[in-house]
Amino acid sequence: MKPTVLMKELSAFGNFYTGVPDSLLAPLCDHLMQTYGISENHIICANEGNCAALAAGYHMATGKVPVVYLQNSGIGNIVNPYTSLLNDKVYAIPCIFVVGWRGEPGLHDEPQHVFQGEVTVKLIEDLDIKTFILTKDTTDEELKAAMEAFRPLLDAGKSVALIVRKGALEPENKVKYSNKYELVREEAIKRIAAISSEDIIVSTTGKTSRELFEIRETNGQPHKFDFLTVGSMGHSSSIALGIAIQKPNTNVWCIDGDGAALMHMGAMALIGNISPNNLVHIVINNNAHESVGGAPTPTDKIDLVKIAEACGYPEAVSAEDIGSLDKALNMARASGRLSFIEVKTAIGSRSDLGRPTTTAKENKENFMSYLKECR
Repeated sequence: MKPTVLMKELSAFGNFYTGVPDSLLAPLCDHLMQTYGISENHIICANEGNCAALAAGYHMATGKVPVVYLQNSGIGNIVNPYTSLLNDKVYAIPCIFVVGWRGEPGLHDEPQHVFQGEVTVKLIEDLDIKTFILTKDTTDEELKAAMEAFRPLLDAGKSVALIVRKGALEPENKVKYSNKYELVREEAIKRIAAISSEDIIVSTTGKTSRELFEIRETNGQPHKFDFLTVGSMGHSSSIALGIAIQKPNTNVWCIDGDGAALMHMGAMALIGNISPNNLVHIVINNNAHESVGGAPTPTDKIDLVKIAEACGYPEAVSAEDIGSLDKALNMARASGRLSFIEVKTAIGSRSDLGRPTTTAKENKENFMSYLKECR
């Protein structure tokens, strides 16, 4: 189905779209960016709960029904605002959720999506949200009929969900995202891996962890130094903090992403407040949700270094080339204080970038064995 067909049906209820990008919804995300960009009609949020609250504001201001799009891994972030804000037993604020179904049973997917995929439909329906599954075989008439069936529920203040299977949405005009930076993320991670030596690294979800894994392979190094946070976007810095507190004499490096850091930015306030001397928090900032299509984050308009300083990080700098990055990394390693490094990089990765060949459990077990050796 073309995104224009889906948009035609959604626009019958309102004209506001907000979400967190998803690879299965990339055709829809691209269409929204081409049609509206970031505007009063379309806003990419930090996390899915943020989307639900923003959608509530839109409904109360206009009386119309908002659309919230998300990957199914973001369902957990909407549970609280849905159950205590949108739900018809509370404020009765209707919303149309468009959910990308990663990890659908019967289809191969990455380990972090498997269980989420198994429980997606049940989880949404347990929230008393009526669902319709959109497939590549769904006709325009079937979608129209489903949306008409949703109308009385929405009028009653209930929410509904379109669950989008892999391949259900067809690409139209692919958007090419870019920024002004030249440093390649994989080159930056190579420098981090080299300068951190045999210290602990916790890497964020998406291409960052994939690139770190391949760098170790290319170097003939073991993977025991690294915890690859393949899921739970936004939480790698908290994982790193938990390790740093328990291993105070071991350096811990967190390689975060701009979208991930924004998703749960409260973690930075906690890190700054505790201020462990052995933690280096690095945010690879390419102003994009690159791993799910490249749609923009708002980090081109905010100052992450000043945010880190305001959160209590005693050392905070930005780098956008190899020279300034090496200087920042070496200073962080020698400082003996909590450090924050923003690394501004281009959007893009190798076309032949692979995925970890070890399982998530193997990664955890090897990593824990190495942690036992650390002071």
